[in-house]
Amino acid sequence: MKTGNENLSGANQPFTDEEILSFRQETEGCSNVIHLNNAGAGLMPDPVTQSIIDHIKLEAAIGGYEASALKAESINGFYTQAAKLINCKPVNIAFTASATDSYTRALSSIPFNKGDVILTSNDDFISNQIQFLSCQKRFGVRIERVKNAPEGGIDLNDLDHKLKTLKPRLLSVTHIPTNSGLVQPVKQIGEIASNYDTLYLLDACQSIGQMKLDLEELKCDFLSVTSRKFLRGPRGSGFLYVSDKVLADGLEPLFIDMRGAQWIEKDIYKQADDAKRFEDWEFAYALVLGNRYAIEYCLKVGEDRIWQRVKTLSAYMRQKLALIDKVRVLDRGLELGGLVTFNVAGSDPVYLAGELLKRKINVVPSYRNFAVIDFDEKNVKWAIRASPHYYNTVDEIDQFIEAVKEITIT
Repeated sequence: MKTGNENLSGANQPFTDEEILSFRQETEGCSNVIHLNNAGAGLMPDPVTQSIIDHIKLEAAIGGYEASALKAESINGFYTQAAKLINCKPVNIAFTASATDSYTRALSSIPFNKGDVILTSNDDFISNQIQFLSCQKRFGVRIERVKNAPEGGIDLNDLDHKLKTLKPRLLSVTHIPTNSGLVQPVKQIGEIASNYDTLYLLDACQSIGQMKLDLEELKCDFLSVTSRKFLRGPRGSGFLYVSDKVLADGLEPLFIDMRGAQWIEKDIYKQADDAKRFEDWEFAYALVLGNRYAIEYCLKVGEDRIWQRVKTLSAYMRQKLALIDKVRVLDRGLELGGLVTFNVAGSDPVYLAGELLKRKINVVPSYRNFAVIDFDEKNVKWAIRASPHYYNTVDEIDQFIEAVKEITIT
């Protein structure tokens, strides 16, 4: 079996065959399916799954409140591990239900006034774009978008110009859009944004667990994260990074609750000093633990090694897809990540994904309404998104390619 340690792009992969095999042996789903939907939800490794099951059983045995009290030290370890993952302090971490939940809490904390500018990209995530439009309707803000460079991704010169002339209240960037393999140049974006008095919200939904993220380099005020995708954690969990500056400025989510504040007088509450002011009181503590152990697993495997393998497998997939008649690979950008998108002339996305599923290959369709600007520029109505991870093998990619050939011929 080809695991992917072979020389695919002129350089040996850092993982050994034995390591890839061990990752797969610790991932139940690898024996059932060819999972190429890691941008949707990655396969959880067995230690993560077991941590969730164990806590749910503990809740059933002794009670939910009692279980969380008994496991308080392990639960608090989530904040330490999340901070380690992105190079910040535990006080800057808030547990959330998803990246969108994180994003909404951050966005709701910004006191927009009529005429304020939200500066974003053409490729920001659909939910973010809808929330901007909601803010426009509710508060009268203006939405401005940075031009794309000819090769794809944000035009850094236009970004600098718009930050200087528009003086936006918020700059929002999605690191890796959900609809393409584009990787935005977020380090350069952060450097430019740090020269201006604007809040910078970075959506790392698709990049966390796929590559190393360092808050000292990214220089953002908020970072929204999910656990379920490349981080390989449970659905219903994520976290939000909140900078020291945001905390010092007293920003808080619109609907702060008893987790984030103390009610000290009839008409007075006092917000928490740390990022917990962005949390809700009620947690699914089994998911907090699952999130923690997914992070620990990722750190053990190694983010740089993960990123190198994901890039190599994805590049191999794009190369093979491009050779298939009627297939058009849609990804653009100077740097491409683990999301591979393609269109097949004269075909139907539901049919394609369904036929692949019959062959136990998991992919997902993506539609124009998920990324109106990007898909209109590419002149497509839909795409198939395939997203390999480090536990996938080249044999699996080859089986996927052969299946696409077979389906498109018939």
